[in-house]
Amino acid sequence: MIFKGLEIPITGMEAQRIRIDISSSNIANVNSVNEENGEPYRRKVPVFQSILDNESGTPVYKVKVAKIDYDKSPFKVKFDPNNPLADKNGYVRLPNVDPLREMVDMMSAIRSYEANLTAFNTHKDMLLKSLEIIKA
Repeated sequence: MIFKGLEIPITGMEAQRIRIDISSSNIANVNSVNEENGEPYRRKVPVFQSILDNESGTPVYKVKVAKIDYDKSPFKVKFDPNNPLADKNGYVRLPNVDPLREMVDMMSAIRSYEANLTAFNTHKDMLLKSLEIIKA
């Protein structure tokens, strides 16, 4: 029960790590188009879920990534009649990934990860000080 406070920021760090991985994947696929069917890459977004852990008698809320969903926003369209993936009007559909938005999301996830790490270290330090007091 005394270590429950450490589990909360750990789940937060795990969720933010997944968020960073998804942003990295989106940035890596900013120009990706499936050459077989001409479908552009669709941006992925994490869906977070709060979990109530009541096993020890003390309710503790944790966070997890419930699923990875796809952004429903429309694809970008570019006029390029010479492109082999162009439709009959000469337009090529491109991924709905905005690199600037992805970088902002990644920076936000990194800051959230750091905040969870600070909370973890603060709780750990408090536990160590408590053990020193009990030992003395």
